[in-house]
Amino acid sequence: MRVLNIHKRTLNQPKSEIAELLKTLATENDRIWPKEKWPAMRFKGGINVGEKGGHGPIRYSIEKYNPNEIIQFRFLKPTGFNGIHKFEIKELSKEKTEIKHTIDMNTAGKGTIIWFLAIHSLHNALIEDGFDKLENNFSKKHKKSKWNFWVKIIRKLLAKKRK
Repeated sequence: MRVLNIHKRTLNQPKSEIAELLKTLATENDRIWPKEKWPAMRFKGGINVGEKGGHGPIRYSIEKYNPNEIIQFRFLKPTGFNGIHKFEIKELSKEKTEIKHTIDMNTAGKGTIIWFLAIHSLHNALIEDGFDKLENNFSKKHKKSKWNFWVKIIRKLLAKKRK
């Protein structure tokens, strides 16, 4: 199954500010990834091309990295996830920047089933939580996207399974 999943957020900040925060991804002081609510993104050797890591059961390797523009990952697991996901930043004006997260993959077999039943909804919530965290670096208002009913149910089921 072809999957093209895109999330975008426009921030009233210069690109240089967003690029600085992108450099914190997968570090102890991560100011983008919502590790307070979701499994942390981890790479043993840090953010470097060729490093392998991931979050929760999702594994990937870093394929491209330019902290001023893009970080791109190639899926390794789960089986049946064939493609990439990436964060990109783009200057819209001197004081406006777009952050974009894209999954571009083909799923097969079990990968199609788990994408359709669980990962798709969880992924959408995770990315919006991450964009909220990023935006909250610059705002006194605390942005907090709401999870849909399905995300809440899946998270409860997964929490029970871990106990």
